[in-house]
Amino acid sequence: MKEIFQRLIDGIPDYKEFLTVEEMDNSSKKLAQEFPDCVELFEMGRSRENHPLYCLKIGNGSQNALMFGCPHPNEPIGTMMLEYFSKELAQNKELRDELDYTWYIVKAWDADGTKLNEKWFKGPYTLYNYSRNFFRPAGHQQVDWTFPIDYKNLHFHDTIPETKAMMGLIERIRPKFIYSLHNAGFGGVYWYITEETKEIYDAMREAAKKQGVPLNLGEPEAPYCVAYSPAIYQNLGIEQNYDYLEKYGVEHPEDSIKAGTCSSDYAQDLCGSFTLLTELPYFYDKRINDLSEAGITRRDAVLISLDNSEEADKFIKSTLDISIKYMKKNNPFRLALEAFTDNAERNEAERKMVKGNPDFAKKATVAEEFDNLLATKFYKMLSYGLLVRANESELENMAASNEDDKEKKEALTRAFKLAEDRLKALSVELEEKIHYKVVPIKKLVAIQLECGLLMADYLKNN
Repeated sequence: MKEIFQRLIDGIPDYKEFLTVEEMDNSSKKLAQEFPDCVELFEMGRSRENHPLYCLKIGNGSQNALMFGCPHPNEPIGTMMLEYFSKELAQNKELRDELDYTWYIVKAWDADGTKLNEKWFKGPYTLYNYSRNFFRPAGHQQVDWTFPIDYKNLHFHDTIPETKAMMGLIERIRPKFIYSLHNAGFGGVYWYITEETKEIYDAMREAAKKQGVPLNLGEPEAPYCVAYSPAIYQNLGIEQNYDYLEKYGVEHPEDSIKAGTCSSDYAQDLCGSFTLLTELPYFYDKRINDLSEAGITRRDAVLISLDNSEEADKFIKSTLDISIKYMKKNNPFRLALEAFTDNAERNEAERKMVKGNPDFAKKATVAEEFDNLLATKFYKMLSYGLLVRANESELENMAASNEDDKEKKEALTRAFKLAEDRLKALSVELEEKIHYKVVPIKKLVAIQLECGLLMADYLKNN
């Protein structure tokens, strides 16, 4: 790695917490005031709750690069990388000249959703505290999955304001390089890229290894992922999702999808942009990259995971039924739950796939077993957290407005208690079974930043 890049990595502060949206906005305003010659701050649009969506423009390179944090609002690692990188770009002309890009930086794209995660941003970083204060919107309300698309029988044009703002920015700047900053809750490091860049795969994996964070070598995020190399996948658009459902017997995939496509898909079609995603964990267990043989077939592990998921979805739906008539139709936690438990056709398609695919007949690796039997339960904890919050938010609204409806309060309280008990029970179980470590934010920022520098430099020269 170039010396100037190494110095940048070495200077990352030992962050102990994540910034709130207000803290990020104030920091960006201050940076533009301190460095008016090379930093501009502008409003690229407004959120659905009318929060300004700020974009920093830094430098004046020969190509444009776009970086955004919080495409999913429960994923703030990228915001800390952008907080650090934007300051370093502003005060280091040598770095700007070496990279030779004009940088457009959006720290928190889904500002509204990010605010709904801020209760866990300052810690403690435990499985329970994260899931208890977690929020992620339904697909049709996700800023990075409501780009318009017409594909076969899928016609999605219900684009939300945040997405329209990003579309406008992409159309205006036509970036050569897009860095979409994601992170998973649990697991290891993995990447999505627009097309193969074999020359830097080893360097990307080495960036994770240097920080002592394992690769995610278990099951891919979706069964239709195309692996280029260990832990490196082809970018996903909605078309692959559609084709997969169609292939495995879903008669009308468009009815199951209920979302649009993503920024990488949109920008590639519009102007040939290359997108990198670096996915990082908050928590990891060393089993996530253990390729030794487990005592179960991969097929059986996936089928057990699907059974567990369906049982959890039944509980969520039955608990939601207790109080849903008292919830506002736009309750964001309710909308997310309704989307995240609508899995019947997808689960059936996955059952058909694993039963017919000979790759699933072999013994599972320890990583695949861990992914299917434990990591998937962690992700269900997040839905239990949403269920708690769906009821809690309505109870808080009642209290704030001095509403005195005993039947409503009783139903919401009962559902809240059931959900909270289930969340706590699963939390206790997973605390015993998962031997996890909390990854320091500094290490995660280092991996994300180094991979971005590697890819930006590669694309500049190729």
